[in-house]
Amino acid sequence: MKHLLIKDIINSELAVSTENGEKVFEVVDFYLQKKEKVELDFSGITIMITAFLNAAIGKLYGKKEYTPEFLNEYLKLENVEKEDRSLFKDVIQRAKEYFANKEDFEKNSNNAIYGDD
Repeated sequence: MKHLLIKDIINSELAVSTENGEKVFEVVDFYLQKKEKVELDFSGITIMITAFLNAAIGKLYGKKEYTPEFLNEYLKLENVEKEDRSLFKDVIQRAKEYFANKEDFEKNSNNAIYGDD
C-alpha cells in the first residue's frame, strides 16, 4: 500500500485550492492505474474545502476504469478530522451522481444559469 501524506504533496497545511487538489489527483491516479492500493493521510491539514476534494477525490469517480467498488477497495483515508468527514461524503455522493449522468447534469445546470433556449 502506498502511503501519501497530503501536506507533503501540496506543500501546505491548507487544502483549499483546486490546483492542489489536482496535484493529489495526479499522484493517486498514477498508483491506482497500477492497481496499487493508496492510503491518503490528512495529518497536519488544518483547513480543507470541497473545491480541493472535488479535484483530488471526486474526479476519480469520473474515470471509467474506477468503479465505486474499486475505489472503496483501493483508496483509504487516514487522519481525517471528524468535522471534515461529512465533506468527503458530500463530495463522493455528488461525484457519483454527476458522473453517472454528466450530460443531463450539465444541461440542467446551464439551463438554470442561462435559461432554457
